[in-house]
Amino acid sequence: MESPKKLRIAIDAMGGDYAPGREVAGAVEALRTSNANIEIILVGDEPAIRRHLQELNANELPCKIVHASQTISMADSPTAALKQKKDSSLAVGMRLHQEGKADAFISVGNTGAVLSAATLILGRIKGVSRPTIGAFIPAEHGYCLLLDAGANVDCREQQLYEFAVMGSIYVQLLWKKKNPAVALLNVGEEKSKGTESVVKAYKLLSASKLNFIGNVEGRDILKAKADIVVCDGFVGNSILKFGESVPAFLKSKLKQFAEKGLINKLAVGLALWPLKSSLSDMDPNKEGGVPILGVRGVTIIGHGSSTAAGIKNMIMRAVEVAHTQINKDIETALVNSI
Repeated sequence: MESPKKLRIAIDAMGGDYAPGREVAGAVEALRTSNANIEIILVGDEPAIRRHLQELNANELPCKIVHASQTISMADSPTAALKQKKDSSLAVGMRLHQEGKADAFISVGNTGAVLSAATLILGRIKGVSRPTIGAFIPAEHGYCLLLDAGANVDCREQQLYEFAVMGSIYVQLLWKKKNPAVALLNVGEEKSKGTESVVKAYKLLSASKLNFIGNVEGRDILKAKADIVVCDGFVGNSILKFGESVPAFLKSKLKQFAEKGLINKLAVGLALWPLKSSLSDMDPNKEGGVPILGVRGVTIIGHGSSTAAGIKNMIMRAVEVAHTQINKDIETALVNSI
């Protein structure tokens, strides 16, 4: 019997804040600990990548290197960088995927550049005016998928509708949840509230076949009132960044409390472990990354400061999304006008 084909995952090895060390370490961890039948393609500065592989004694692993002479930084203008740095690790890796030499691509680099590269090189699927990225927000029960998380700062009602469709399909495939609840983020529950785009999006979603439950407010996200919450990227990214600051804020407040005396210090010591365990779901490395929804192929994007464990989890997410063929389902749904 013929063995199943290895899934080839291309990694932008130069995109992150600690590149290429963490990217290489995450790839090695995935290859050594995962049961997935995968091959890793590390794209970037070959001498630097090879040096890290040697330090990890990983030369025997199914890991290839494709050299790229340029790097797109966080400060680079996304579209300009793609035009000026055609041999960047991001552009080269994305082209490998577009040419069928890789089955998925992951990056923790410049978010705008990754989104632009995916849109320009891979292309949008039919029915999508703007691709989107989401964020998993831990809630009282499970998670809430927030769309858009920063890819599209200003959105029309049609785009908000498309985000809802894409998010609904993603949650169905990822969490195996039928008919997930979709809501619009707003300043009130009344359908007349919000900007003109949000009011019009409410009408589109109400007329759709989605399980649209109406408007929710910011406080409802953590209460898990909806599985998918839709908003524009300006609002979504602001919520995401605020949420990411909470663990550090709580740590600071606990430190201040502990400094007031021995009893306080003992109390903090007793509370620290359960608190740390409870807040572990807020660690972005746990989920690894999220797919860019609405483009052809599989592109996973993560935080620039991702740890090796975060990179490994991104690889596993890429494997999962590649097997689900989510973007094909999104195309079918939008063409059929859910």
